[in-house]
Amino acid sequence: MRDGFVRVAAATPKIRVADPEYNRKEIVKLMLEGEKQQVEVMVFPELCLTGYTCQDLFLQYPLLRRAKEELGEIVKASCDLNMLIFVGLPWERNGKLYNVVAAVCRGKLLGLVPKKNLPNYSEFYELRHFCPGNDRPEEAPDGFDGQPVPMGSRLLFRCAGHPELTVAAEICEDVWVPCPPSIRHALEGATLIVNCSASDETTGKDVYRHDLICGQSARLVCGYVYANAGEGESTQDLVFGGQNIIAENGTCLAESGRFANSFLVADLDLERLNSERRRMTTFGAAHDLSGAGFGGDGEHGYQTVYFSLDGEKQQKGREKAQQPDRLLRFIDKAPFVPHDPGQRSRRCEEILSIQSMGLKKRLEHTGCRSAVIGISGGLDSTLALLVTARAFDMLGIPREQICCVTMPCYGTTDRTYQNACAMTGKIGASLKEIPVRDAVDLHFKDIGHDPAVHDVTYENSQARERTQILMDLANQLNGMVIGTGDMSELALGWATYNGDHMSMYAVNVGVPKTLVRHLVRYYADTCGEEELARVLYDVLDTPVSPELLPPEDGKISQKTEDLVGPYELHDFFLYYVLRFGYMPSKIYRLALQAFDGEYDRKVIARWLDVFYRRFFAQQFKRSCLPDGPKVGSVAVSPRGDLRMPSDACRQIWLEDVEKIKDEKCNESERNG
Repeated sequence: MRDGFVRVAAATPKIRVADPEYNRKEIVKLMLEGEKQQVEVMVFPELCLTGYTCQDLFLQYPLLRRAKEELGEIVKASCDLNMLIFVGLPWERNGKLYNVVAAVCRGKLLGLVPKKNLPNYSEFYELRHFCPGNDRPEEAPDGFDGQPVPMGSRLLFRCAGHPELTVAAEICEDVWVPCPPSIRHALEGATLIVNCSASDETTGKDVYRHDLICGQSARLVCGYVYANAGEGESTQDLVFGGQNIIAENGTCLAESGRFANSFLVADLDLERLNSERRRMTTFGAAHDLSGAGFGGDGEHGYQTVYFSLDGEKQQKGREKAQQPDRLLRFIDKAPFVPHDPGQRSRRCEEILSIQSMGLKKRLEHTGCRSAVIGISGGLDSTLALLVTARAFDMLGIPREQICCVTMPCYGTTDRTYQNACAMTGKIGASLKEIPVRDAVDLHFKDIGHDPAVHDVTYENSQARERTQILMDLANQLNGMVIGTGDMSELALGWATYNGDHMSMYAVNVGVPKTLVRHLVRYYADTCGEEELARVLYDVLDTPVSPELLPPEDGKISQKTEDLVGPYELHDFFLYYVLRFGYMPSKIYRLALQAFDGEYDRKVIARWLDVFYRRFFAQQFKRSCLPDGPKVGSVAVSPRGDLRMPSDACRQIWLEDVEKIKDEKCNESERNG
């Protein structure tokens, strides 16, 4: 395991019904394939050593004895393999037969987990052959090689040295019942649930099965590996499609097609799961307070069995691979923006509605029937205007009572000025033009600043003059100043304190820059007004800039992303810093994969360093933000998601960043 990732596999071998020796050989082949791919947890289907469809042959001693013998061969075969393996078989104990999953690791049979819920309806009649499994683990004295092993549904398999990898098992029907065993497993600390299954195919069942597994992983905030029986089972009355699923907290990481036996591999992020559980203070709260939990005994009847994985062997194996750091999971470079176009459109509509409803309530409550917006011709002020227009429509207030103010100064270009004016007209708002150059020149004279010195004073004086005008106009109109700054700017502190940092309601405060662009594009695509759309598309094509420095040859000279870095990188960093609290080194690793071919290691490391330095240094600006609506799972408002001291030390984060930079330098020397 590295950075909290564990590689898991759901494997469906082609079997022969009632032929444990053949089935064992097929299982071992897949185990060896898993070792090549550095799989650490591998899951096989229910009763796969014998076949699920043996029917009354389960009552035959030859089959039961041979199944146990072949399990012994699997245990031996696992000696040199660096993985935890779950395989299904029938198991006799004290004159009763159980449908169990055997947990095997590095030459040891760790335990047996029996099936609790035996279906005996429709095409199923498991109670004819098997008994429901016990909850509390008991020793099975007739274990492999005469050695007793724990047997019970309340077994946890915990990786020594990596307690975040705690595995529990349930079998097929167990997850279909109203109160699956996996609920309790998760409350007892299991982060990964495995399910050895033999679920036959009927029309539409694959969709339900997908939703069931993904939903259970979301409800329990866990990883879930579902291995299903496939080709090779008897088709006398049933067909098994081998649909395998790997899910993580509601997200399907990988899913096989049906009607073809598959070997499905993915990397689960256990740190992500633990982060979610820490954040959700309601997770397991009732269970913890009850003391006895579901079972009525103080210890909850669970037994923990420890296993170990050889991290050094695993690392050496990965170093032999072409891309040892490559994760077998999709890393979205735009985590705030849905990948699917249809879902992205729905998300944009939802966010615009949240922003507009928030502003509508504030306008209603304060009795304001006018709004003041500093309109620059840039993305953020454009979005603020679109949202305000929606809110006014909801309230039945004429749009001309939206006062858009353009305030040209030293850095204003014709393109942004013309777009600001055109957009205001197409929306139906009113427009005021108030040049601020003379006021800023007078201010420089008052404070003794040389206007030829283009420093932070030169830039911020313009921003503060503009904010003063907006505030005073709002007083004149009995209106409200609508803030335009977005969440990415606030995360980086890219706002003038008591300048554009301040407003009376900040509609964009919960929207990252990468999403602002999609919201404006969505509005342009769906507004049905050709001229307005044309202006919005040109705004989208304009470089992001505060326009505080004089233009060069009439074009924008000050490009924000040249100064603070690409917003798509910073939004990526922001998501993983605030949503999951990852180490910088882990975020760096994810970024390398997400932006492969777009940014090299040096560039990503540089801007990650900038992000952390600015994020910590600029918290004082976020501590006094105006009100504004939260729209997603990440926010920086001190009253929403981020309660962070303004004087926090950033040293431990920067130490990890420095290690990244050192490793990068060493690699350059080796390659040089």
